[in-house]
Amino acid sequence: MTFFPIDLYANELNMRILLVYPQYPDTFWGFKHALKFISKKAAYPPLGLLTVAAMLPKEWERKLVDMNTGGLSDRDIKWADYVFISAMAIQKESVRSLIKRCKGLGAKVVAGGPLFTTVYQEFDDVDHLVLNEAEITLPPFLRDLKNGCAKHIYKSDEWPDIETTAIPAWELVDMKEYASMSVQYSRGCPFDCEFCDIVVLNGHLPRTKSKDQLLRELDTLYKRGWRGSVFIVDDNFIGNRRKLKVEILPALIDWMREKKYPFSLVAQTSINLSDDEELVQLMTGANFNTVFVGIETPNEESLAECGKSPNRDRDLVASVKRLQNCGLQVQAGFIVGFDNDPDTIFENQISFIQKSGITTAMVSLLSALPGTKLHGRLKRENRLLRDFSEDNTECSMNFVPRMKHETLIKGYRRILSTIYAPKQYHERIRTFLKDYKPRQGKASRPQFRHLMTLVKSMWLLGLKEKERTYYWRLLIWTLLRHPRSFPISVTFSIYGFHFRKVAESYTGALV
Repeated sequence: MTFFPIDLYANELNMRILLVYPQYPDTFWGFKHALKFISKKAAYPPLGLLTVAAMLPKEWERKLVDMNTGGLSDRDIKWADYVFISAMAIQKESVRSLIKRCKGLGAKVVAGGPLFTTVYQEFDDVDHLVLNEAEITLPPFLRDLKNGCAKHIYKSDEWPDIETTAIPAWELVDMKEYASMSVQYSRGCPFDCEFCDIVVLNGHLPRTKSKDQLLRELDTLYKRGWRGSVFIVDDNFIGNRRKLKVEILPALIDWMREKKYPFSLVAQTSINLSDDEELVQLMTGANFNTVFVGIETPNEESLAECGKSPNRDRDLVASVKRLQNCGLQVQAGFIVGFDNDPDTIFENQISFIQKSGITTAMVSLLSALPGTKLHGRLKRENRLLRDFSEDNTECSMNFVPRMKHETLIKGYRRILSTIYAPKQYHERIRTFLKDYKPRQGKASRPQFRHLMTLVKSMWLLGLKEKERTYYWRLLIWTLLRHPRSFPISVTFSIYGFHFRKVAESYTGALV
């Protein structure tokens, strides 16, 4: 593959680039209703745009506007020679509005990222589509721009070596506006679930950064004063387990110890992590405290249908509890709407979630994402109804399910209204705390912001909300039984408030 020397022609063409990240709708994933407790505006920064910004010629003027943390003014748009937009499918509505606004002001738009890569045919009004992975497609676009012959579409079927990837341009964001920072260690997933577009976007073979590269990225965050959560955004952090065990995690453990554990780490993994005690111990030693796992469904036939191979033929509840016993909080995604889902799937999902103690349980309806095997199969079966929905928790589907549609929607609403109801949600927190055995280590020193979060939660959840009895019972129970986990109980109570607010927008008041 060829990488173009961007800086060789940087002096010949000076540009003002506005990088814009569109708004998210109000969903479970955005944590909108929880952020106000910690005085933050967004959960995570736009890592992709920050990485692209770092790849631009250094002499170019760059400005980033995250519409999730602040407004975008007409003056910003008029300032720019080009507006760069990156987005995911869930931001589609905001993207369309943003593009229309830019075009109305005469701005040229350059777009890339997962949304545009998968459905670029829908965006003919974008001046330049720089698709797939920017390490491959951005350099030729910049070269052609310099030569005055930039094309409409740049795409590639190559998978770049991400050891060449630039450190994100963190100077473009105010870190104080975010609940967590983000880094990327790998791209790609060794599995091939029918509904998932990760292999479409990033391939099967996990490509990883080097040990030194990852530590440089963490050093950059550390030197800029960040202390707190860091989300490793890989779709499957453990795709290359041998490299993690031999190279990455031992170095990360040493780095954390030297820096006195400035970050708590979060990653997405497959459930087979629970089979590898050595890997789990290395991760907790490196200060990982949370993993997000795609459980999807407890129904074996549905797991076989969608090709979720690591989840099959195992006791999923026991697997979750093994991770919790080792000090990892398990967050999980669940799906209903598979062809093989029986009518009992809704109660089975509720039962599984309650027994497992997974407090952050994201349940969605199955959607057929463009480019996936599922989308192709449903198209062949003439079952597709419309384009992919921007929000797969909105109680709508883009294909004809095998189950009666009314039964499916009613059952889905039943799941949401049950697992996020105060009684069941607080029961789940207790189940989790009984199983959770956090790593013994130096306790973090309470800070003023933690006290303010507690005070806000006591005021809103403990006094104003109708669920206040559950809130106080949980906190008292935690202080008596699991005092070390008191901050976690407060955090989960705040999460529950957010989940209920979002669920109520789909199902009505929860009881």
